[in-house]
Amino acid sequence: MKQKPADLEKVVAVAVRAAREAGAILLDEFSKPKKFAYKGEVDLVTVADVRSERAITARLRRAFPDHLIVGEELGEQAARESGSRYRWYVDPLDGTTNFAHGFPVFAVSLGLVEGDRPVAGVVYNPILDEMFTAIRNRGALLNGKRIRVSPARRLAESLLGTGFPTRKRSANPNIRYYWEYTLRSHGVRRAGAAALDLCSVACGRFEAFWEFGLKPWDTAAAMLLVEEAGGRVTNWAEKPYHPGDHELVATNGHIHREFCRIGRRISRATTIP
Repeated sequence: MKQKPADLEKVVAVAVRAAREAGAILLDEFSKPKKFAYKGEVDLVTVADVRSERAITARLRRAFPDHLIVGEELGEQAARESGSRYRWYVDPLDGTTNFAHGFPVFAVSLGLVEGDRPVAGVVYNPILDEMFTAIRNRGALLNGKRIRVSPARRLAESLLGTGFPTRKRSANPNIRYYWEYTLRSHGVRRAGAAALDLCSVACGRFEAFWEFGLKPWDTAAAMLLVEEAGGRVTNWAEKPYHPGDHELVATNGHIHREFCRIGRRISRATTIP
């Protein structure tokens, strides 16, 4: 049976409640001695990740039983299922390494994708109590107020963000991009939470953000925020980005062509693993 179109206002309302519940869990765990394990050589998973994802998943399943839910910690199997028009990508703790070290930069991210296109997104920063929300073709909000990207029109007057992988760090060539863009801008920040970095582009704190190898749960919600705030999200070739693509370039739109042109020049001399 064909699924009915989602009521996106209801979707965001439920996602906001789920994000606030998860955010309260993260704050509770943040005040305690950290308990974490390794899910690989360097990737961390904390008790907070698991508690947060369970709470989010339970709420989404009650509200949207026909939607597929793909979560970073518990829902990998769901990615291999089929039959749903709608798929949630959930990052219960964006910035796990920050969290595990007591560095207060982390978030909850929930993005609803129809086909391969995000249609609703929520990113919540519980430390600052900042709730970012977006609905396709209806704009982006921060705590209920409309947000827009920065008006800056030159890379030379821009503040940028990027991220580095936890795996194969010595082999990853992003340091070359970091070097080049640092010399050409007001600087590059590496905060360690991709969803929040993208939100910083959406609300004008950054003019651009780029990273390689991000997962769909890292980007599905926040890329929509950038687009709905007036920005662009592509790859270096300026082709549309889809959640899970290897290259992500998000800008305020004004500097996009200049930013990507430089990135393409670097990529021609660089091999991305």
